[in-house]
Amino acid sequence: MEFLKGTGGEEQRISGLFEAVFTASEGAEEGRVIGRLVRNLLSDTPSEDIQVFTGIENAELAGGAIFTRLTYADDPRKVFILSPMAVATEWQGKGVGQALLTHALAALRADGVDVVITYGDPAFYGQVGFMALSEADAASPLPLSLPEGWIGQSLNDDALAPLQGRCACVPALRDPDIW
Repeated sequence: MEFLKGTGGEEQRISGLFEAVFTASEGAEEGRVIGRLVRNLLSDTPSEDIQVFTGIENAELAGGAIFTRLTYADDPRKVFILSPMAVATEWQGKGVGQALLTHALAALRADGVDVVITYGDPAFYGQVGFMALSEADAASPLPLSLPEGWIGQSLNDDALAPLQGRCACVPALRDPDIW
């Protein structure tokens, strides 16, 4: 599997992957919501605030992970959120998601990112080092419907000290329905 950073001009293909995966797992409406979210993230987020990683096998898009900047008002650390991530249905259960995340986290670490947060399945993301967060550890940018899914990890050698101040996310993630 080859892991790539950036969209490589494949924005439609990437958003199509996310829409197809979420349609298959969560239904057509959720697929449309996530497809629109990905299109908005890719088209409207400044390049310094987004990092996209994909996994390619035999020219097939097997997975994608989109990270965007979170800003904490009183904290200088560089923080990104993984949202969303998808692995093509036929590639699920084959280690693609873990491998893609391992690659992406190493690249983010090399780029000086201090903390990565996501809002997802603690069992899956725990396999690559994510741990439960409370609102005291890291405020979420919008109210969480499933607080147990708020998880993160430090990418430097320091333990994850609480992030200070109010949290802001990129505009495409400011939809309360996805939280």
